[in-house]
Parts: sequence; C-alpha cells; structure tokens
Amino acid sequence: MKKNILITGCSSGIGLATAAHLQRHGFHVLAACRKPADVARMNELGYTGIQLDLDDPASIEQAAAQVRELTGDRLYGLFNNGGFGVYGPLESISRAQMEQQFSSNFFGAHQLTMLLLPAMKPHQQGRIVMTSSVMGLISSPGRGAYAASKYALEAWSDALRLELRHSGIQVSLIEPGPIHTRFTQNVNQTRADNPVENPGIAARFALSPDHVARKAVAAFTAPRARVRYPVTLVTHVVRVLKRLLPDRWMDKILNH
Repeated sequence: MKKNILITGCSSGIGLATAAHLQRHGFHVLAACRKPADVARMNELGYTGIQLDLDDPASIEQAAAQVRELTGDRLYGLFNNGGFGVYGPLESISRAQMEQQFSSNFFGAHQLTMLLLPAMKPHQQGRIVMTSSVMGLISSPGRGAYAASKYALEAWSDALRLELRHSGIQVSLIEPGPIHTRFTQNVNQTRADNPVENPGIAARFALSPDHVARKAVAAFTAPRARVRYPVTLVTHVVRVLKRLLPDRWMDKILNH
C-alpha cells in the first residue's frame, strides 16, 4: 500500500516539484491548491487534487475532512509548504495585512496539522515537514512581516517536535534561501512605488525548486530525519554568521 502525503501550495514551485519527486518515490500524493483550476490540473497530473485556502478556516476544515476520508484516516506525511509574502516597511503594514500574513503562513499550518494528527498518531509513524526560509533565521528591512511568520513557524515546529517525540512522528524544517519560483512575483508589496527587491547578488546563488524537493524527499524517507534542512549557500552562510557574529555586526550586513 502506498503511503499518503499531503502537500500544500502545490500549484507551482516547491510544492509542485516535491509532488513529482515524492510520486516517483512511490508515495500517493494529495496535492492541495487554492484555485479550483489548479486542483483540476493536479488530478490531470496523476495526483489527488485537494482544494485548500490556508487563509480560510472553513476551507481548512473541509480539506482536512476530505483528506481523512480519502486516506481512510491513514496519513503518513504532511508537507506544510503553502504561503506567501507581504513586503514593505513595518510602518506601511496594517494590522489586517499582518494578520493575513500569519493566517496563511502560520495559523493555517497550525490548524491543518492539528486536524490531521488524528490520522497520523494511531499508526505511530509519520513525518511533518515545514517550508520555512532563511527569513526564519534573520530579518531584514522590508521583510519584517514575512520573517516574523517564518520565525513563528520555526518556534512552533521546535515545540511540536518535542511534543511528538514519543509518537513515532518526526518533525523537520526546510530553510530555503533564494529559489527560482513565482514567489517574488506574487509578493504583496505594500509600497508599489518603492517595492522591496532582492539584492542582485542573491540571484547568483538561487537554486531550482528541485533542490528543495530533494531535501523534502530526504525528510520523508530518511530513517532518522534531520531537524533542519538548509538549502542554498545563502542559508548555510547565514546560519554560520548568526552563530559567530554579534548582533550589531549582523545589522550592518543586513542593512547593505
């Protein structure tokens, strides 16, 4: 029997690439997307399409119920990958915009995971994997809202990993740096006249979604999954600098 894995944010980029990799590894992939047209496309590609809007609690409840029914309450893996970015100086971001940023990137992942744990815990095995970011390790001007949501996801994942330590379910974080996806084009810029742009040097180190997908496969298949999977040279360097440099030095680097 194939093991069932649900992936959110499957319409493109990291989610779609991971779905292809996991399917090739013999998993049954339930591919969740926000738009009905993308759900239909997932079915055409050989996945099981699930409609899911992470910003809508009712949609999450409906999707979780559908997943549990389709899998017979036997879900092996959950890849919380969906989300988006709100970019702009914090003074330009309203409370409603900040709430939406957390709703999609954090609250939705929490609600979905809690609703699906009953389909995982009785079997005493499974994997829960989160797409975090290098922005879950550092914050920079104009990316405070997005970074805050990823910092929250990192802390939440650490707590969940410890709480599930005797359950047989392993919890991992994937921390990509610059990746060639539509993420940047889909960012909600609060100041369209002065958008937050990635530094030109970031493009030199950008990798394809397949690089992230391979880390996700490792998190779902390794006998003992790693707690964190950094992806791209940028993330590896940031992790080292965070350990070695004083905060003021990091501030100077991030302000350039």
